[in-house]
Amino acid sequence: MFQERKAAFKVPPSAVRDTSVSQDVRRTRALEEQKRRRAERIDSTRQLDFFADLTLGPSDDEGDEEDANQVRQDAVQEGISQFASMLPPSSSSGVPPATPATPGNAAQPASPDVRMRIQTHKKTKNKRKGKGRQDAQSQPKSNKKKPSKWADKCMYAELLEMKDGFDPSGSLHDGIPEDIETGWVAVTPIPVGKRCLAVTHQTSGIAGIVPNTTLRSRVLGKPLMKPFPSTLPPQTVLDCILDENWRDNGILHILDVVSWKGQDVADCETPFRFWWRDTRLSELTSFPPPPNAASPEKQPSTYEFPHPTTFAPIPYHTNTTLAHLLSTLIPLTRTTRAIPITLPAPASGESTTDLDGTTPLVQLQSVQVGVRSDGLLLYVAQATYEPGTSPLSSWVPLRAYQTHEERIQQETGRGGGASVVESPLDLFERYLTSSYFPYDTILTLCG
Repeated sequence: MFQERKAAFKVPPSAVRDTSVSQDVRRTRALEEQKRRRAERIDSTRQLDFFADLTLGPSDDEGDEEDANQVRQDAVQEGISQFASMLPPSSSSGVPPATPATPGNAAQPASPDVRMRIQTHKKTKNKRKGKGRQDAQSQPKSNKKKPSKWADKCMYAELLEMKDGFDPSGSLHDGIPEDIETGWVAVTPIPVGKRCLAVTHQTSGIAGIVPNTTLRSRVLGKPLMKPFPSTLPPQTVLDCILDENWRDNGILHILDVVSWKGQDVADCETPFRFWWRDTRLSELTSFPPPPNAASPEKQPSTYEFPHPTTFAPIPYHTNTTLAHLLSTLIPLTRTTRAIPITLPAPASGESTTDLDGTTPLVQLQSVQVGVRSDGLLLYVAQATYEPGTSPLSSWVPLRAYQTHEERIQQETGRGGGASVVESPLDLFERYLTSSYFPYDTILTLCG
């Protein structure tokens, strides 16, 4: 059971993959829904409802008609006013006139019957309040905790549905988007790691020294580690991937930006968000690595990061033509990415100290670390950032996901000699090749 969950943990839930509706149709609907919500937000911001009842004023003809109606109404009121003296006095209505309070006419105290009714009413209200309080105390307290506000806030991509044959509408379709060359943005290579949100808050202190950043898990929004200091500005939310070897390299891969310094960027289109991400991250200052977090037995030969220190944006590519995908992006997805990091230099026999001669200076060195690739992400260029699983982002993994039984059959050779499963990236490359070389494909199929 554990192996099956581990193999399929990146596959979107079955609820979002409706077999009766193709992924292209759901993608089109999601994009139209985003455009509708964006238009409603713009209209509400412009406050057009306040100007709906405004007019330029009545015309001259309307003004003459209103004056004539007013004259007739005044004439009717004047004709009726002469009969007002014939009306009976107001006391005949049965309602006694109100007597103004004077020093000689002070308010009389309430009778005993009235006081008794008032006291009885107060006791009844107190009994009701006490009963409600007892009922509230008798009810058992619920152990359910409120979900975190950061739960399921990442824009989670759907697995790109690719297959040979016909789609639900009856047309031959392999699952590759028709506007792959003009309406998409590719992000690759996606590193192997844990998806999370980096959230910063306002603190009083020096940036990079006071803890101001928290990493939240994608599903539950729980903290993955204690708050740590970073050079990120306050009120910033980033969509990130925590590197699988972050203790050794201290890398936090930045995938997308939700808000920056209190400015909402999620409503912007995909190319602008990635440009904004790279521009703002390049402006951050760098600090020396923090103290060694390795155990005393491993020091000083081994250095471990206590928290991420390097914020590396994942490269994005707006050129998604078939030729560029086949020649550059797909081979780039299969390679290991090299990222420079700063580490303390190994201790040598000679040690240097600061000007006071008391504190030893730590020698730093820059090294290149390799980051394994996990696949390729495709974003609709016109789409905005939305939380939850969305068809506006498609995931093409580098490796095939197999169940525990399929893996056992492949390793043991049972089940009629199970063949090697084709990875989604290989299938994606094959379909792109058939689209780029249609004539050669036809010749190959015809023999």
